[in-house]
Amino acid sequence: QVQLVESGGGLVQAGGSLRVSCVASGSIFRLNAMGWYRQAPGNQRELVAAITSGGTTTYGDSVKGRFTISRDNAKNTVYLQMNSLKPEDTAVYYCNVRYQRSGSSVIEYVYWGQGTQVTVSS
Repeated sequence: QVQLVESGGGLVQAGGSLRVSCVASGSIFRLNAMGWYRQAPGNQRELVAAITSGGTTTYGDSVKGRFTISRDNAKNTVYLQMNSLKPEDTAVYYCNVRYQRSGSSVIEYVYWGQGTQVTVSS
């Protein structure tokens, strides 16, 4: 079993900042990529940002230059610092991790968090 505990969402005014965190625990041998996705009502879930175990990052076009993803491998934690927030950033933000259960298998599993609401008021 894997657990993902997300925290840090909330309500903020446009132009403000928030940081969300996601801590992974459980039957994890190796955490590979970690990331954040978001889904607003009526929209598909979309990539916000992702980071590999080596620190390579990828960002969705709409958040480049405003959001920063980082991770602490010792704590199995991924962070998303969100600056210059806009009302269109309002969504449920989901943590996503890719991991291996053992060192004897290369099978990679994917797990999603429950989501944390981020609301940006205009």
